[in-house]
Amino acid sequence: MDGATVSELFELKNAIRKQAHENRRAQPDKDEVSQRIVDRFMQLEEYNAANTIMFYVDVRDEVRTRQALPAALASGKRIVVPYCVDGELELFWLEDMNELELGMYRILEPKNELRLVASKRLQPTDLDLIMVPGVAFDRNGGRTGHGKGYYDKLLQHARLNAPLIALSFECQLFEKIPAENHDIYMDKVVTEDAVYVGKGRPG
Repeated sequence: MDGATVSELFELKNAIRKQAHENRRAQPDKDEVSQRIVDRFMQLEEYNAANTIMFYVDVRDEVRTRQALPAALASGKRIVVPYCVDGELELFWLEDMNELELGMYRILEPKNELRLVASKRLQPTDLDLIMVPGVAFDRNGGRTGHGKGYYDKLLQHARLNAPLIALSFECQLFEKIPAENHDIYMDKVVTEDAVYVGKGRPG
């Protein structure tokens, strides 16, 4: 943001994250509202046009996605899920829900023995559409995550013609997310009430 120092940006982002976490925890009817959001995502023209689609698998209070994975798998599209290894996100081609198990921190992840299968490992450039989680967003596609940069690193390697579409509860939306040079804007932010068109990436 104009004129703000790095430390001021850091403090502002942390304050937004804290408020967004509180808002998200207090969100009622998470299952029902999440279903509306994911349904809206799966009705987008970008979804219909894509062959290889990355879904995140929800953790804690995120918009819940796992209930939609069976339908996505049955649709004939290639569904990919991320998992974290040493601070980096790896990509796994998911063909059956039984390929997932509860890992560290009770997060649903690909089974360890399947991660070594070469055909199951994909690259960000293989993705036609990327579903992006986050802690807070604005209606221009601004996003902040937990501050560790996992998704920033992944999205930097995605194709420019692969839309980045975030899922968010309305309660996670703020007037403006302070942006730094490395921050990436979403093409769209999908909530229970609307689809907001974001700035996307330059080029």
